[in-house]
Amino acid sequence: MNIEIERKFLVTGAYKHLVVKKFEIKQGYISTDKERVVRIRLKNKMGFITIKGLSDNSGMARMEWEKEIPYNEALGLLELCHKPIIEKVRYIVEHGKHIVEVDEFFGENTGLTLAEIELSDMNEKIVLPQWLGKEVTNDSRYYNSNISKHPYTDWANEEIENIPLN
Repeated sequence: MNIEIERKFLVTGAYKHLVVKKFEIKQGYISTDKERVVRIRLKNKMGFITIKGLSDNSGMARMEWEKEIPYNEALGLLELCHKPIIEKVRYIVEHGKHIVEVDEFFGENTGLTLAEIELSDMNEKIVLPQWLGKEVTNDSRYYNSNISKHPYTDWANEEIENIPLN
């Protein structure tokens, strides 16, 4: 099992001129229990099932297991997922020795753009790109599993503090 260590940020500046690759992604959740999230993802013409464990207190690290599965099986499993299905484009930006994955959301999460940077360990120091905004690593409202239940487009009608934590 892998331990995923990452930091998450809102994106507030221009980054698309730095993109080296992009993918269209659709994903849904069979389980959004905070102790065990089960995700089905379609990425281009590939399918994946992912299980994530409970985040640590920092929100940066958690167990992650992912397996590629046949596309048709993933498509079928997506039908079992909670609605709405998350739709996004993932942009890959190289920044020093790191890869920044920028997710621009569509559908019921239009208007939200998040960036994730994976780290090799919890104490790794990084110089952040200037186009990153507020860090939301430990704010579970921005977890994909949570925005699948509480879409970003609904947040305009509520105070952000009232959005339930996962």
